Amino acid sequence: MTSVFDLAPETPVVPVVVIEDAADAVPLARALVAGGLPLIEVTLRTPAALDAVRAIAAEVPDAVVGAGTVVSAAGVAGAVGAGARFLVSPGWTERLLGAMRESGVPFLPGVSTASEVVALLEQGVDAMKFFPAEAAGGVPYLKSLAGPLPGARFCPTGGVSPANARDYLSLPNVGCVGGTWMLPPDALAARDWARVETLAREAAAVRVPVGG
Repeated sequence: MTSVFDLAPETPVVPVVVIEDAADAVPLARALVAGGLPLIEVTLRTPAALDAVRAIAAEVPDAVVGAGTVVSAAGVAGAVGAGARFLVSPGWTERLLGAMRESGVPFLPGVSTASEVVALLEQGVDAMKFFPAEAAGGVPYLKSLAGPLPGARFCPTGGVSPANARDYLSLPNVGCVGGTWMLPPDALAARDWARVETLAREAAAVRVPVGG
């Protein structure tokens, strides 16, 4: 199966979006795409989330929309039915992992310990979300996992910011990072999509040059 990291391999940052009003989904997604962030995770934390995924999937063809905060088999089915092209969970269970695997779309199960990483590797899963990244040990922790567990690749999310995103992206076992800093609440409340686009463009520029 295609990995989430292969959906938009040149994209270093995945915006983690909480949408309260589905009417905002399309202009928000268009602003993120215009800023160079086509991989968009819409979290299933609000009643509007699935409608938002559905709208983005239908009306923003350049976006690769996925669903985050997927914590149940029903959530998997609802997200894929709405058009989600990838799934992200904050953690995993055998049942949830089975549902994500059977969905047919790429997924990132959440981990925060070495044992969870080993358990997923045993099941043939090598793409994971590292959450909550900063609280779980941050860059030093992920760096320490690279030696004994080189087969695992991560998308750190939780506390990632412009101040540390490049540090995460410099690690050999990090494929991208997830964050919200390009989506400040005041800009979303004002529907200031131009500002979101500007912040997205700045986030998209946080890349680590080859060899450094």
